[in-house]
Amino acid sequence: MKKTLLAATIAASLGLIGCSQPENTEKSAADKAAMMDAQNAELNQAELGSFGVDLSARNEAIKPGDEFFMYASGTWYDNYELPADKTRYGAFTALAERSEERVKNIVDGLLEKETLNDEEKLVHDFFVSYMDTDAINEKGLSPISDVLATIDNISTQKDLTEVFGNAWLTGASSPINSGMWYNRLDPNEYQLSVGVGGLGLPDRDYYLSDDERFVKIREAYEAHIAQMLGFAKVENPEKKAAEILALETEIANVQWPREKRRDRDLTLNQIERAKLSDDYPNFDWDTYFAQTGYKVPELNISQPEPVKAVIEIINDTALDKWKSYLTYHTIKNNAGLLSEDIYLANFDFYGTTLSGQQEPRPRWKRAVSQMSGTQSLGFAIGKIYVNEYFPESSKTQMAELVENLRTALGQRIDNLDWMSEETKVNAKEKLMAFRPKIGYPDTWQSFEGLTIESDDVIGNVRNLREFFHQQSIEKELEKTDRERWSMTPQRVNAYYNSSFNEIVFPAAILQPPFFDPNADPAVNYGAIGAVIGHEMGHGFDDQGSKSDAHGIQRNWWTDADRAAFEAKADKLVAQYNAYSPIEGNFVNGRNSLGENIGDVGGLAMAYHAYKLSLNGEEAPVIDGLTGDQRFFLAWAQVWREKQTEQSMLNRLRSGTHAPSRYRALAPRNHDAWYDAFNVQPGDALYLAPEERVRIW
Repeated sequence: MKKTLLAATIAASLGLIGCSQPENTEKSAADKAAMMDAQNAELNQAELGSFGVDLSARNEAIKPGDEFFMYASGTWYDNYELPADKTRYGAFTALAERSEERVKNIVDGLLEKETLNDEEKLVHDFFVSYMDTDAINEKGLSPISDVLATIDNISTQKDLTEVFGNAWLTGASSPINSGMWYNRLDPNEYQLSVGVGGLGLPDRDYYLSDDERFVKIREAYEAHIAQMLGFAKVENPEKKAAEILALETEIANVQWPREKRRDRDLTLNQIERAKLSDDYPNFDWDTYFAQTGYKVPELNISQPEPVKAVIEIINDTALDKWKSYLTYHTIKNNAGLLSEDIYLANFDFYGTTLSGQQEPRPRWKRAVSQMSGTQSLGFAIGKIYVNEYFPESSKTQMAELVENLRTALGQRIDNLDWMSEETKVNAKEKLMAFRPKIGYPDTWQSFEGLTIESDDVIGNVRNLREFFHQQSIEKELEKTDRERWSMTPQRVNAYYNSSFNEIVFPAAILQPPFFDPNADPAVNYGAIGAVIGHEMGHGFDDQGSKSDAHGIQRNWWTDADRAAFEAKADKLVAQYNAYSPIEGNFVNGRNSLGENIGDVGGLAMAYHAYKLSLNGEEAPVIDGLTGDQRFFLAWAQVWREKQTEQSMLNRLRSGTHAPSRYRALAPRNHDAWYDAFNVQPGDALYLAPEERVRIW
């Protein structure tokens, strides 16, 4: 078989797996080169099995056409016991743990290092402050006593509005929330978006459903609120807990359902600041925005009717009830930074009751998580992470894979029988304009001016919030920064940003089972290739397709083509609506539509690219499996996962992704899967050819 571009890319790349222990940051270039050579000599086999798939995970007693997830991973699923500190575990979790371990090793190295640069010292001191449990326990609730005192002193609507507007800093909640993003009609501008929030449960359904599960959750939530109020010695905590639950239920009742909240046509409602009080009266917008610091010449209202309804609730609810609400949310939202008794009380509800997690994660993992976000020290850590685990060559090699997928999607667009030539021109323009970002930023986040102390974790978190908020204020009226990343390099994930028409792949996802330099090409196409295709697919899903090549939200479709697309999307909605992982609770096919289009379309793009890579030759049979079988198995094992019922319920009601076991079933929409596994009419997953959804 000829060596294809992907095969050459994979064979050349040996840096994505890295070593099990990080290199010392002070090692010389020669030392690192020697270590890499040693790794290259040892790593001549795929990490999983003989070619990149864990065949021992399969349950060959199950027909692929009846339950492909269990065929691919059933033995693993039946024998794997979920650890007490997990709510779910699968390929993503395994890589996230590997990333956590690597970050912990980086931090341990900084703890031992005698001389630190400025950014290393920030990481060092934050970790020390978070891990100083004796000092944290001794302080109890006192680190947020200033915020609680401000809440207790609320005596006017203006006081209340000030606390709402300042929630970004204090950790309090607000039923009116705002955040800076990009102007969807001009991605070169930033724009403040205002919406509604303020709920303590994951989604409005948790308040409004009559399902016995949700009734019990609400009962437990009310008891939890009373317990948390007790830490602040609030009088009559049970009565006030009931009032808080009733208030949040009012807010939930006026919010849009989640599938409506993701509709980009409905959530685009731009308005001049000068007209805001006319269209949304009876709220002190001047006071609210004064706390945020934004100038706000123009803004977007993401949920117009709910914002108006929430303003009525704010004005119709007694100040004392709001004070109780704010007291609870301030304690709850800061619980992870407070004494262990407060944290454990909060974990008992949010971890155990709501998610099924039996034990807290180790404190060092919580510290790493707290430090690793984009609005924390994530990029300071990420700079060290990529130096240790992600060589420059890997960035180049991944870029080649992206171009393979771009070529495949371009050919598929050319061959679409449901899209006119006029719309194809616009679709190809958008495809060609995709900008890939791979591994890590070319321009790193600066932390100049940030103060972190080794003995004040709450103060450190506030300093970080102020630091990033001030940067946002300073950039508000400037041209948008297209070098910005919304994920850190050590994050195991990927994303598509419609405003910049960019696809982004952090370094940490470029490891087995997604990408393995020693795996069979079919496996890498079925795994990371389909992930690349998935992110490209978001540019052409039901919402991403509403923006053009320049990231501007506008309709670039003919009416007939859009109708044809939506008819296909509706079929996919119906397909996923039929999946029921918990009795009486189904996947929301409309809310998860964008992700499902990404999966089904991305898999088609990756398969097309894989076939192109073979140059007309047959793929070899390996361990009795054809290339097509290896391709689809790789996809299914990426979605190998086990999770608690409570966590599954949360995903169904508040998440935008279908459960992993149903994402593994995306191949049932592809003809090649039927041929690869001899899936026939009568098999449980069989879809007649006309029922298979083929969009991209």
